[in-house]
Amino acid sequence: MSSDKLYGEKAIAENKLESFDNRTLDRKYEIEMICPEFTCICPRSGFPDFATIYLKYIPNKKCVELKSFKLYINGFRNEKVFHEDVTNTILNDLVKLLDPMWIEVIGDFNVRGNIHTKITARHSKTEEYSKN
Repeated sequence: MSSDKLYGEKAIAENKLESFDNRTLDRKYEIEMICPEFTCICPRSGFPDFATIYLKYIPNKKCVELKSFKLYINGFRNEKVFHEDVTNTILNDLVKLLDPMWIEVIGDFNVRGNIHTKITARHSKTEEYSKN
């Protein structure tokens, strides 16, 4: 049996989160993405955690490139990370990449042990775009 990585595993391992120029600077608009197959590993138990990641943002000068975001999200599959940390890591990485007007990341984790966890993290450049 070969130990070579499959093409998808290579793409995930080599991924770099990318952006492209926002070509509609004359208006503010929202971009929303839903990632219903998110997985990571619980750092305490080693059991898999499953979630839907919701991303919504108002772009400034950059937008996230979708294929790179897909590969980035899949990169968490074997990572041992707490729900709170992964949600904030995704937010921090996107803020650094995009410098958006406003952004929200929600990690809606499947029930485990009779507890449903939902983490919401937000960032805003100005009060004008603050949403509660």
